[in-house]
Amino acid sequence: MNPVLAGDVVDTHSFANSSEVRTTHVALDLAVDFAKKELSGHVDLTLERLKPDADRVVLDTRALEILGADASADGKTWAKTSFALGALDPVLGRPLTVSLPAGATHVRVRYHSRPEASGLQWLKPAQTAGKKLPFLFSQSQAIHARSWIPLQDSPAVRATYDAHIRTPKGLRAVMSAEMSEGLDATGRWAFTMPQPIPSYLIALAVGDIGFQAMGPRTGVYAEAATLKAAAYEFAETEKTLEVCEKLFGPYRWGRYDLLVLPPSFPYGGMENPRLTFVTPTVITGDRRLVSLIAHELAHSWSGNLVTNATWEDFWLNEGFTEYLTYRLTEAQFGKARGDMERVIGTAALKTDIGLAKSDDDKKLTRSTPAADPDEVFSSIPYERGALFLVYLETKFGRDAFDAFLRGWFDDHAFQSATSRQFLAYLDAKLLKTKPGLVSPAEISAWVSNPDLPADAVYASSDALAKVDAARDAWLAGKTAVTAMGGAEWTVQEWEHFFEGFPKTASAAQLQALDAAFKLTGSGNAIIASHWYKLAVDAGQTAAVLPAMTEYLSRVGRMKLIGPIYRALAATDAGRAQAQAIFAQVGSGYHPIAQQSVERIIKGS
Repeated sequence: MNPVLAGDVVDTHSFANSSEVRTTHVALDLAVDFAKKELSGHVDLTLERLKPDADRVVLDTRALEILGADASADGKTWAKTSFALGALDPVLGRPLTVSLPAGATHVRVRYHSRPEASGLQWLKPAQTAGKKLPFLFSQSQAIHARSWIPLQDSPAVRATYDAHIRTPKGLRAVMSAEMSEGLDATGRWAFTMPQPIPSYLIALAVGDIGFQAMGPRTGVYAEAATLKAAAYEFAETEKTLEVCEKLFGPYRWGRYDLLVLPPSFPYGGMENPRLTFVTPTVITGDRRLVSLIAHELAHSWSGNLVTNATWEDFWLNEGFTEYLTYRLTEAQFGKARGDMERVIGTAALKTDIGLAKSDDDKKLTRSTPAADPDEVFSSIPYERGALFLVYLETKFGRDAFDAFLRGWFDDHAFQSATSRQFLAYLDAKLLKTKPGLVSPAEISAWVSNPDLPADAVYASSDALAKVDAARDAWLAGKTAVTAMGGAEWTVQEWEHFFEGFPKTASAAQLQALDAAFKLTGSGNAIIASHWYKLAVDAGQTAAVLPAMTEYLSRVGRMKLIGPIYRALAATDAGRAQAQAIFAQVGSGYHPIAQQSVERIIKGS
């Protein structure tokens, strides 16, 4: 039995009665209809009765059309059973209660999704790289799986799954599972995930998708127009996987492949097991942004192997993974590169702490659960969590801390865990090895206090210090803009350059910067995002408006578009401009990104 579910875990973001009945296997049989923008078919759930006399199973749904329910004792012979949908919660959706007859260990729910499903984006051919065929992809984290599958949508519930997906002719389906190379005898794509995973890691994409191997265990899926560039960009993935195993233990998922999605994908990457979904905005031709791949790969240990039991424990996924990412970057590309990434991460952390609406948003563990886990998404659980682990590493030494980490992964493999469980494990396996070295108060300061501890261990970077010096000398009029050396800077150096740029810069300075480095219309999505935000902050929106609007029409990654909309919304005139741009281009964003931008514009 999963030890989390035997305890007193309460997931405030799920209706599921998982302390009474728990899903152990999910079997999907779905047809993809682009004309209707719906998935239709059924899901079979294999159940374990934790409470022997349980007579119902409660599932999570949101914007699903439920057509019927059946029950079975053996998963082969089915009989209709009663079901009921509860009241609508604007965030959580509606509970679906299915009656469990005596002896029933399986339920089947017949349903179809709706076009407004928050976990699916249906793209027209014009929104894809190839421009000829449509594309569909899912994004289930945090609580969006329930918008395309009725199930117990809680990270505390882990289940294996298999799926059969019927697609229109000429389109391929891929999922976060073991995949067949072609259609089966019934004309469907078949998938199997033998390891138990939380619901948010069930993932599906359908489109004109090709494949290119990059190593014995690694490869990339993408549209034909993107495939060659993606394979070059991510060519070192197999090497990164090998470095991961040396540091953190064996890779337990079989293959590690990547799927490059259209640019409307709202995140940099999503760590779906065996098949990371990734934004095309990191394809820059210089392999300088592959730390994102290192991050998603590291999730194969922290997040996928050991999962946060609730979304209040999100830092257990992301803080650990960010720490592992920095370690991977250092091991693969050297300490200087690792420190550069850490400095940039710390800058993002301090920015988001400044933007936080409450003290709760600044902590690793909240006092009160957020109404919607998407609303409090920021770099804080990532970077503050990573700083906490760096602090522990510094205190106990890298060798001892690495042994502790590997123990955490091994002892909790394929389980979900709470912050309370981690802190108890930390105390027993690390803190007590050197009594008095780190006090309970110091641990509490990291986890439960809003302020960053005074003894946090920050990185420094000589390369970024040189960027600071060059920027400051130019702004002070001591050197020419072309003398800064920006033409040779990496993306990370440009990020740092913009991070320290004053809002008081003059129009003439911005014009000179743009003329020297052709920032307006830049083909690098990361540099372009920083540049347009800077122009808006400095009151120069008009100078970049056409190019910025075009950028916002084709990029949907929230990390890149959010800062621009936030800069616009800082003034009344800018807010009106943001509303006008969003009205023009927002329909092309993923539903998650649409909601995020709407919150920014409303100032909520």
